[in-house]
Amino acid sequence: MSEYSQRIEALVANLTLSEKVSLLTGLDFWNTLPLERIGLRSMLLSDGPAGVRGEFWDERDNSLNLPSGTALGSSWSAELSYQYGQTLASEAERKGVDVVLGPTINLHRSPFGGRHFECLSEDPLLTGSLATSFVRGIQDAGIGACPKHFVANDFETERFTANVVVDERTLREVYLRPFEDTVVHGKAWTIMSAYNSVNGVTMTESNLLETPLRTEWGFDGVVISDWTAVRSLEAAKAEQDLAMPGPIGPWGDALIAAVRSGDVDESAIDRKVTRLLLLGIRVGALSEDGVAPAAKQRHNEISTSNVAFARKAAIETSVLLTNRDSILPINFDNLGRIALIGNNALLARTQGGGSATVMPKTVVSPVEALGNILGEKLTYSIGAVVQHGLAELPRREIVNPATGEPGVLVEFLDENGHVFYTENRASTKLMWLGSGAPIEKANSLRITTDFTPNESRSELFGVANARHNRLTLNGKVILDALIPRSNLEPFSELLDPPFMTVPQDFSGGQTAQLVVEADLQNRVGFEAEAFSITLGFEANRAIGDSLIYEAVENSKNADLVIVVVGTNAAVESEGHDRQSLQLPGRQDELVEEVLKVNKNVVVVVNAGAPVLMPWRNGVKGILLTYFAGQEMGNALVDILTGAAEPGGRLPTTWPVEESSLPVSNCTPTGGQILYEEGIHIGYRAWLKSGAETAFDFGHGLGYTTWEFGEASGPAAINPDSEFEVTIPVTNTGARKGKTVVQVYASKTDSLIDRPVRWLVGFAEVLAGPAETAVANVRVRAREFAHWDKGWRYEEGHFELQIGTSVSNIFARHSLQIV
Repeated sequence: MSEYSQRIEALVANLTLSEKVSLLTGLDFWNTLPLERIGLRSMLLSDGPAGVRGEFWDERDNSLNLPSGTALGSSWSAELSYQYGQTLASEAERKGVDVVLGPTINLHRSPFGGRHFECLSEDPLLTGSLATSFVRGIQDAGIGACPKHFVANDFETERFTANVVVDERTLREVYLRPFEDTVVHGKAWTIMSAYNSVNGVTMTESNLLETPLRTEWGFDGVVISDWTAVRSLEAAKAEQDLAMPGPIGPWGDALIAAVRSGDVDESAIDRKVTRLLLLGIRVGALSEDGVAPAAKQRHNEISTSNVAFARKAAIETSVLLTNRDSILPINFDNLGRIALIGNNALLARTQGGGSATVMPKTVVSPVEALGNILGEKLTYSIGAVVQHGLAELPRREIVNPATGEPGVLVEFLDENGHVFYTENRASTKLMWLGSGAPIEKANSLRITTDFTPNESRSELFGVANARHNRLTLNGKVILDALIPRSNLEPFSELLDPPFMTVPQDFSGGQTAQLVVEADLQNRVGFEAEAFSITLGFEANRAIGDSLIYEAVENSKNADLVIVVVGTNAAVESEGHDRQSLQLPGRQDELVEEVLKVNKNVVVVVNAGAPVLMPWRNGVKGILLTYFAGQEMGNALVDILTGAAEPGGRLPTTWPVEESSLPVSNCTPTGGQILYEEGIHIGYRAWLKSGAETAFDFGHGLGYTTWEFGEASGPAAINPDSEFEVTIPVTNTGARKGKTVVQVYASKTDSLIDRPVRWLVGFAEVLAGPAETAVANVRVRAREFAHWDKGWRYEEGHFELQIGTSVSNIFARHSLQIV
């Protein structure tokens, strides 16, 4: 910051108290306040952990949809994480975004965490390493990164109010560690403070924003609040800088009065403004000549190279869990009929719900991609219903009566029933959040579309939103009712609104005019500016037996069965935690019934977090694709055919059953959630409990075989050192491949509580057939330290255990700390 200090100091000195305070609250939902007289334009902040949405939550404003956070964590690749960040920066530049709100680096403390899919891993070192590369990739392109949510925001239930009780050692060694890495090594320009409290203090008011964040780690950036997380003037006394969203918030005039009364020192305001202006310089929003820079030019064309990266990332982050009889890769030329089964094969879940949601222009499903290469050899059955909520009407079957183009007409009506604003939208699943539309001024909203189904169908047809709705079909009222609230927090209800449906028959080829009018009266606060509504079909679960029967018949006599199973928005989304690790619907039963008639079964798991797989020992192949982004189908074909090798290794442990979970509590009791397991989360907790796992941390297979040589490294180190562990690795197979060498530490004679073993370094290795490469694993002495009112080092003997997972150890090396 030193090169800009004098310039910024002079600017701050030239500002009035009112101007300074005004900069500390957002201009609107996504933008900061501009101040043209000093050459500062507004800065656009955007959700972006797996794709940059930009300023508008609008299906017409498309974004690249990348694989989810857990997928990126599975790469175990600093290089891919850097490229991921670069790709997001490219998207941010295209959409006029200055700061990307990501990566999400809370930990996989428990698989019941509803936002698990958005985070990278259960291990602090792995998370911190990949997040650092992610941050560098974004910021090297002049776009700010915002690691979130600081700190211990590892659950969704009561996330606005819950208090996390955690001891200082655990906080330092586990939950703060990824943030420390992104600040100290990644030089992050911003950090997002969380909703929750830690040890009795809400995070926007916490001393943790000063120590360790600023005093120990040297963070000179902006602390941005999670949206509505700033609730009082106390946050202004802390090292909290920017309250989002705006323009209304708890600071403003109240903060000016607090400064003038002496309750808040003006120097605290100056520090915050200084950091905001530094961010403006870093992202190109603050000019040197006093003339505010022009807004970035936006366009809606996603580059072909970024789409290609989405496909590459989906391949390199997919994890091959099981490959019995080397069923993968598949030579489809040698096979006859292929049966494809599963709701998620047709309606692939490419992203999780909530802040990670973007609007891709195209999504390639497994049905589409496999159909392109197999043609009539491929037969498809849905098998089991997975859909949650209402599915939008097929876009190819709806026409906007005002334009004649595909889509719907949206009309905003005033209190007299007069239309004062219209939009031509492309979908019947609509959201207004930080939108340019005057949603807050509308008394009601009317949506009209002409629906012409390709074939006759009997559906459960209706509307989703927690308002009074009047739905008509060809002028006849078919639903006129208030849809009750679902008792979720407002943001969750916005993302997953309650719905009401009625049975309705539609004739193929015959146009039906559909009109829904939703009442928008008496909305206040956040809900006055945000609204979502869906016009569509509810899944009919009453036909479950027939769906399974059809899938089983499809599987009979097929040379290969590919079953795609997965989760839905009720299971994995921001705003709520999971109630079960079982696959939703009757998917487990579906797999078991298919296995009764065909043993050549490969299961593709389309989930962002661990699910139970009671059939895992019966199928020949299990491929975990996570939420693989918009290129999921094409990437799946590349993996199945062997055009590419799945490159992922598990960043979190997968359980056999829920009862064996060593850490499961995501639900606060009396407003508190106790992190009573201490430093033992993830694989550390599993090793301590000794319980059986389905698949271990670090596990993942490829399409070749490997031979590992002896490990070498120093015999002794001191607390200030950094060293290398080297291991020769030979590809003994017939094709190029990847393996990940993982180095764990252990100390059996320790005088303090330690994990059985813990990750201290890793390196991905790529090698061709018969080629020997050397894995050079960098390890910092810090990985052997423990926190006891400071970083302490226990002298004596440590053992390094080198393997390809936390349980598959192939070499050991002794080490002394002196």
